[in-house]
Amino acid sequence: MSGIKLRDAVKRYGDLEVIHRVSLEVADGEFCVFVGPSGCGKSTLLRMIAGLEETSEGSIVIGSRDVTRAAPADRGVAMVFQTYALYPHMTVEENMGFGLKMNGVARGEVAEKVGRAAEILRLGEYLKRKPKALSGGQRQRVAIGRAIVRGPEVFLFDEPLSNLDAELRVEMRVEIARLHKEIGATMVYVTHDQVEAMTLADKIVVLRGGYIEQSGTPMELYGDPDNRFVAGFIGSPSMNFLRGVVAGGGVEVAGLGGRVIVTAAALPGAGDGVVVGLRPQELEVAGGGEFGVELRERLGGVSYDYLSLPTGERLVVESRGDAGESDGAGVDVGFDDGAAMFFDESTGTRLR
Repeated sequence: MSGIKLRDAVKRYGDLEVIHRVSLEVADGEFCVFVGPSGCGKSTLLRMIAGLEETSEGSIVIGSRDVTRAAPADRGVAMVFQTYALYPHMTVEENMGFGLKMNGVARGEVAEKVGRAAEILRLGEYLKRKPKALSGGQRQRVAIGRAIVRGPEVFLFDEPLSNLDAELRVEMRVEIARLHKEIGATMVYVTHDQVEAMTLADKIVVLRGGYIEQSGTPMELYGDPDNRFVAGFIGSPSMNFLRGVVAGGGVEVAGLGGRVIVTAAALPGAGDGVVVGLRPQELEVAGGGEFGVELRERLGGVSYDYLSLPTGERLVVESRGDAGESDGAGVDVGFDDGAAMFFDESTGTRLR
């Protein structure tokens, strides 16, 4: 298996630059997830690694080989797409082995590799079926199996679960995580779903507008984001952001009744504005306060209160079990000052 190194990688379409000097290392055997909103460049960057998009400047190295100008077939990668792209007239076995057959691999070797992939993906009993007789999750496993039989150095996944329903997405997340653990291959996975990113990744790369905003382990990005964008993108529900004003040794938040949050962060001068970030999981509600509950989402073991603040801002609070107040009731909000994060009002940069 092999790692991946990108050095100042640039992608242009004519005069339009969409990937801006991206440098990144994915270690051998690492599961790396590219995440970000639509149009951020994550699929383009993945296709550059695959060779499906030409790299305008910079270099891409897989293992010890510079593959920047190499053809896709010569890069040692296999790609799983959002659409299954299975041949409807072929069986599962034939679909998985078709690429090897076209490359002249002996029939016995094809059968051996297909059998091994089917064992890993638990597809043994479906080998003689055609795609129309399979569920969506089974079809996606066949597409993954088609990649496995090639024995690539690197697996690339381009939003492979987008066409599945919620239950199948969870099931396939488990399957992909198990697959990575079993074969230990380097994997790069693109998704817009930060829950997928948090549950699958060894490393998350957050992209915006063709730039890397931050990369690191899921908990590094969750607990120590570099800026407001990363803080708001990683974590579900999203972090709450409230307007605050520097006052003495802390920040006064009008939306929280003028509460002053004491902090050791490097703040601007007194009277300057900052953005205060509070995760729903760090907040607690109690009855008898001034904040109205617009909506309470009861999801079984966890509930979310949507509070309306006097400033017009909204605050989301997570509660465990069925604790909390009814819709429309007045509540108070409590939290430890150490849970608050602070961001520059104009740049969004984290103030530490």
